[in-house]
Amino acid sequence: ENRNISGPQMWKREGHGIVPPSYFKTNDFTLAFQEIINTYGVPSYKEVNPAVFAIVTFPFLFGVMFGDMAHGFVLFLFGSFLCIFNDNLKGSALGALSAARYLICMMGFFATFCGICYNDFASLPVEGTSCYNVSKVGEEYAVTLKND
Repeated sequence: ENRNISGPQMWKREGHGIVPPSYFKTNDFTLAFQEIINTYGVPSYKEVNPAVFAIVTFPFLFGVMFGDMAHGFVLFLFGSFLCIFNDNLKGSALGALSAARYLICMMGFFATFCGICYNDFASLPVEGTSCYNVSKVGEEYAVTLKND
């Protein structure tokens, strides 16, 4: 059928049994999350993209697992460094991490946040706010809960 249109034309064909491909438009921020989802499987046509949910849940669950103020802040600083100097790092060894710079920055933020919640700084409790009594008994240390 000629529609008087120059250039390629598309017609809807039915009954061919071919499943349409999935395409998710990504930007610099969502690329790393979409790659994580694609590692486990690409969603089918007209399915919800789970990368949208992974943008918040993946870094938060990393923070819950890795909750430490010191290590999380170092990771946050490294992610911020990658974000700020992204254009200068393109040809260097750190250029490979530029695709995951926002992911690294968010994981560091949530790890620092959960470290504050856990009262954990480099695997040590912050003084004055611990819920444990630590006392030395001979050569060993005894740890008990405070009774308030």
